This record gives sequence, structure tokens and C-alpha cells, in this order.
Amino acid sequence: MKKRGGKLWIVMAVLLFGIFLVGCGKKYEEASVTTAAVPGETEAESSRHEVVLETEGKKESEAETEPEERVEVDGKIQSYLTGEMVDVKQGNRRPLAVMMSNDKASLPQYGINRAAVVYEAPVEGDMNRYMALIEDYDDLERIGSVRSCRTYYTYFAREFDAVYAHFGQSTFAEPYLKNVDNINGIDGIGSTAFYRSSDKKAPHNAYTSGSRITKAIETLKYRTEYDESYDGHFKFARGSEQIIPDGEDAYKVVPGAYAINKPWFEYQESDGLYHRFQYGDVHKGNEGAIAVKNVIFQYVEWGHYATTQYLNINVHTGHEGRYFTNGKYQKITWDKDGEFGVTRYYDMDGNEITLNKGKTWICIIGADKYNKAEIYGK
Repeated sequence: MKKRGGKLWIVMAVLLFGIFLVGCGKKYEEASVTTAAVPGETEAESSRHEVVLETEGKKESEAETEPEERVEVDGKIQSYLTGEMVDVKQGNRRPLAVMMSNDKASLPQYGINRAAVVYEAPVEGDMNRYMALIEDYDDLERIGSVRSCRTYYTYFAREFDAVYAHFGQSTFAEPYLKNVDNINGIDGIGSTAFYRSSDKKAPHNAYTSGSRITKAIETLKYRTEYDESYDGHFKFARGSEQIIPDGEDAYKVVPGAYAINKPWFEYQESDGLYHRFQYGDVHKGNEGAIAVKNVIFQYVEWGHYATTQYLNINVHTGHEGRYFTNGKYQKITWDKDGEFGVTRYYDMDGNEITLNKGKTWICIIGADKYNKAEIYGK
């Protein structure tokens, strides 16, 4: 990792993980894995970095409307995706997890500004795609463009008890679709759920909409509300509390992992958000520039299926990562609670981290690219 505007520090011991994952009652196909070797650090540098919890002065009304437990208050309830209070109908409904293209020819992405959580992960050919988790989609007339599924995205969608929308899938991903309620553009439901626009060329012109998704869910008889056993994915700050990682500044953050779009995030004190850039410019959805409260780099072991270009990404075996918020960052680890359990993020003392309320962007990055990240101070 390159670090400018502050002291360079790279954490973590060498971790060697296998790439066997379980799905559909069978293991992932064995991949040719590139294993990361991360340089160590001095004893002083490896000291634990606590998270400081600050309060900006919680308003009485805000404290009154946010209960200790996740229960309805005045028609609102805490969102599992952002930690914010939202309308009960929206907060209790299963979110939409939709595959979105990031090819330059497909831009802008429609509906991505509404996404409460975005997963960014590589696919073959040095491209990457997004899985956008949206709970506020009813009035969206155009969502996408929608692209095909890869194996690891089925697990991400399942972690949020989401309904997963995609337009086709790779051969390797097909058996894993049975593990998640999905709406597939190449199945019989495709003409109900998706449409082709005239302003883009295939394969970048497949879109869905809020009304079409609702109709498809009804037709497929999928459950519309969260399962009773679901208790959320993240741990969020309360009220107006702000999590300030007790680490170095992180005002510009470069994953260094995606060769074609070359994205980065810039923290702006004016709104306390990380603004997204790619292809050398501001990353805009159809509703404007994209900005999020939290950014997570989740490092994974990966390889390829046999001699193909298709990636076999290990989203089950825990590794390390980084959490960025409020212009600071901390080193973290992650672990997944069983095959279909939720991924949890921990500080270096093993305590689950608390996220600030708001949108979260998760970059899935090969562990061999750990040192490619760049973190700049002010």
C-alpha cells in the first residue's frame, strides 16, 4: 500500500487460505489461487487502534424516535441497510439486489443513487460489476443496466435476505442460484421483470423497474418481508453519534484493484461523505454524483475456474480489510458465519466494528493486491 500525506503503515501477517467453498450441497470447484504475502510491521506500528465514539449533540426528538430495539416508532423503523429510520413498509420489506454493469458503454447506472449498499467485485477481462442493494425502489422506472450473475454475488444477496435480479449467469454460477430467491432475465419471468431500452445497444440495454420487480415477486410467490430469523448485517452507531476511527487520515482512497475503471473515493468535510470517482471523473448515476458514508475494502483469496477467465472468489474464508469513514480509517478483519451466514467485520482486537449510519460501499479485492491500495491524508 502506498500512503501519502501521513505515515505509511501496512498491517497484517501472511495469511494463506484455501479456496474451497460450499454451495448447493457441494464445494466450489478448486481454483488456481494467488496467495497474498503482506509485509509485517514493527511492534509499535502493530499496536491496537481503538475506535473513538463521538457525539455531535443528540437532539431530544432524535433520541426519542430511535428505540434501543428494532421496533416501530411513529410509522418508522431502523433500516437493516443504513441504520437510519425509514418507513415501516420499506424497512421491513426484503431489499432488491440487482446486478449492474460498469462497462463505459452502459453508463450511467440507473437507480444506483438509491442503493443503500453496493458491492463492487471483479469479473473476467479486468472488468468489474456492482450488486446494488435497494430498499427504496417503488418509484424507479429504470434500474440497471442489468447484467449476468457470478457465483459470489449469490452469497452477497443471500446475506441480506434480498431478492436477487440478474440477466443470465455464468455456467459456474448456475447451480448456486437455487440458494437465493432470484429473478432471471433469461427465464420465463424475464419478459415480466425486464425490458430493453432503445438508447443503448445490447447487452447494455436490459433494465427493470420498481413496478416490474414488484410484479415479478408476486408472480414467483417470493416472500416479501424479511425472514423472522434475520437480524441484520451491520452494527450501526446510534442517534447522532459518529464513529471516528483512531487511525490516520484517509481523505483520498484508491482501491488499486480494478484495472479498467480505476476508481477512487474522496472524503469531503462539507457533507462527511466519500464521493466516488472512476474513469478519471466523477461517478454519476442517473440521479447525480454518488457519495457514501462508509467504504470497506474486503480482501479475499481468489483464483480461476480451471483454464477459464471466470473468477473463483472465496467469500467464505475470513481475511483482512480496511474500514473508512469520516476521513479516517482502521484496519479490520472479516469472517463469515457459515455458508449462508452474514459476513461480520471486526477490529484488530476481535470486536465487531460499528458503522456510521448511511450508505456503504464494499470493494471486494484480491488479497494479492493489498499493497496496491493508496490512502492519502489531507
